[in-house]
Amino acid sequence: MPAIFILATMTLAPELAFASVEGTLAAMQAKLVNVILPLVAILGLVFAGFSFISGSPNARSHLILAIFGCIIGFGAQSIVGFIRGMVN
Repeated sequence: MPAIFILATMTLAPELAFASVEGTLAAMQAKLVNVILPLVAILGLVFAGFSFISGSPNARSHLILAIFGCIIGFGAQSIVGFIRGMVN
């Protein structure tokens, strides 16, 4: 019975039976760009906002660093695509 299940799984859903490195990395990239990055960006901007509210002397630098982090983070996929295009 287990052999039939394995054969059926490999036939019906090959991406589940043999996960490639490229597929795994693409899934990790999608999770990073769609879930983790927006969460970190929001937390960075909230921290900068609290820094302004509390009157911290470093509040301006916190905001600038949070904005640069958002630009680099959200532009990372385009940067990688550009570099891949140059290499290929």
